[in-house]
Amino acid sequence: MLTEITELYGKPVYNDKAILIGEVSDVIVDFEENDIYGLYIERPNPKLVENSASICIPFRWIKAIDEIILLRRFPDFVPAPKEE
Repeated sequence: MLTEITELYGKPVYNDKAILIGEVSDVIVDFEENDIYGLYIERPNPKLVENSASICIPFRWIKAIDEIILLRRFPDFVPAPKEE
């Protein structure tokens, strides 16, 4: 089944425990490899990502795409990056 990248925008993303991570804000494409690198989520669930810091979910973590996006795995908690 073919899907346009634009159809991914706004889709809800759930982890393997059926907890909402957030909605797809953007798709990161690697043009050199002709591959989708990941899904960018601008304001993820603060219970899963510290300070709701923006994240990129590697495309290889995706288990299924339909009305929602279901992941094979996702960390229990993602700490915010440390500022230097």
